[in-house]
Amino acid sequence: MPTVLVTGASRGIGREFVLQYRKAGWRVIATCRDPGGAGLKNSDAFELDVSDPVSIKNVANILAGDPIDLLINNAGIHLAKHANFGNLDYDAWDEVMWINVLAPLRVAECFAPHVALSDRKQMVFVSSIMGSIENNSGGMPIYRSSKAALNQAVRSVAPELRSKGITSLLIHPGWVRTDMGGPNAAIDAQTSVRGMRETIEGLTLAMAGTYVNYDGNPIPW
Repeated sequence: MPTVLVTGASRGIGREFVLQYRKAGWRVIATCRDPGGAGLKNSDAFELDVSDPVSIKNVANILAGDPIDLLINNAGIHLAKHANFGNLDYDAWDEVMWINVLAPLRVAECFAPHVALSDRKQMVFVSSIMGSIENNSGGMPIYRSSKAALNQAVRSVAPELRSKGITSLLIHPGWVRTDMGGPNAAIDAQTSVRGMRETIEGLTLAMAGTYVNYDGNPIPW
């Protein structure tokens, strides 16, 4: 039975990953700030706050020696208020960069030994097409810059991960009807996660560090 660890598993895309992988027969390690409040309380649900380095290390230590076939770095934030030029909230910008860039790389570092022990050896980072510099139509500099920075960071560590046999992937989930995507988004979470799972299933080491849409199509950097 393969094992997947999902961050930000309490709602939206993260929760849908949990539901679909459980249904597919995987062992699912669901992590979020409040597993009990999110209805995820079981032997494989852990309290993990990606903004807290100690919290990340504690869960990694609890799971020491456990192979994790697939690590899904899903947790992220988008603070829309005061997010445009002329009204930028620099404290919010700092928070978004911490959660969307530093946190997933810290999670990746802490759980790399677990992934290296597994058969599949896969790390997936949920990014966004809004991190594309080529496709930037303007606006939302805080969120866009955080995802662009995530893309650059993952691309930069991909060769080292690959040397350990670990394949990394940056994936855009689509514009999804969640709390973050809003009610007018193009697709539902089920469609997004189903597409991402199919793309992940076809992931090979040669694809390490690539940046794709949920349907597997490449996204320009």
